Amino acid sequence: MPGKWTVRADRRLCMGSGMCAAVAPEVFTLEGEHASVRTPETDEDARVLDAADICPAGAITVREAGRVIAPRP
Repeated sequence: MPGKWTVRADRRLCMGSGMCAAVAPEVFTLEGEHASVRTPETDEDARVLDAADICPAGAITVREAGRVIAPRP
C-alpha cells in the first residue's frame, strides 16, 4: 500500500517558473507569482519528486514520515 507524503512549497524562495504545476498539476498550482500546494499531503507519486528536483529555486520539499526525500541530491 502506498504511503503519504507531505509537500511544501516555500513562497519566499519560489520564483514562479510554473515547472512544478506543469509536472504535477494535481499537487501544485500557481497563485499569482508563486507556486502553492493544493493539498499538503499526497499519495506517493514520482512526479512530485520530479517537481521538487526540477524547481529552479529549490522551493519544494517532499517528506515521508518526517524525512526529506526530495529534492534529491
